[in-house]
Amino acid sequence: MTQAPKQAPTEEYAERRRFSRFPVDILGRFMREDHSEYPCRAENMSPGDVAIATPVELREGENIILYLDHIGRLEGVVIRASPGGFALKLKGTDRKREKLAAQLTWLVNRHELDLPEDRRHERVAPENPFVDVVLEDGRRYQVRIIDLSLSGAAVSSKVRPAIGARVTMGTTHGRVVRHLEDGFAIEFGTVPAGEMFGRSAD
Repeated sequence: MTQAPKQAPTEEYAERRRFSRFPVDILGRFMREDHSEYPCRAENMSPGDVAIATPVELREGENIILYLDHIGRLEGVVIRASPGGFALKLKGTDRKREKLAAQLTWLVNRHELDLPEDRRHERVAPENPFVDVVLEDGRRYQVRIIDLSLSGAAVSSKVRPAIGARVTMGTTHGRVVRHLEDGFAIEFGTVPAGEMFGRSAD
């Protein structure tokens, strides 16, 4: 009895195998075809696809616009969907994929080097150190800024949200990356407004 010949890998499988996947933990949002938006978290990613965790159930074949902290806007189509999330095949030119590969390499190396606060930017002491922090559930607390940069802040606070929790400090969105003895550290997903530094934006 002769063995059936092995099937050649599908084009989609071969496309996915071209790229190395990196484990990541990146917060973001996605927009569906009906323009509704939802928060999400990228769990692993390559320049060709990304696995997204979200309680929202999507359908295969749905076109999605994805916004990820530190990476920006991405477009793709859902190639796998489950109750806990979905996999997105990314659209884009070779040049955009090369740029994404460089961003992923930087992000992975940054976490391996244990640099959660991202020291690319010089930290400063703001003129007005008191600011409101709003948690995901809407609770609002006044905190005191210990130091501040374009990429993050350390604050003194009576409350310490869970690591990974999304927070809004002033008008800037971010997440908690570390607990301090009397507060916590925030990593920003966007560049904060200049008013937080006690000056106008450049």
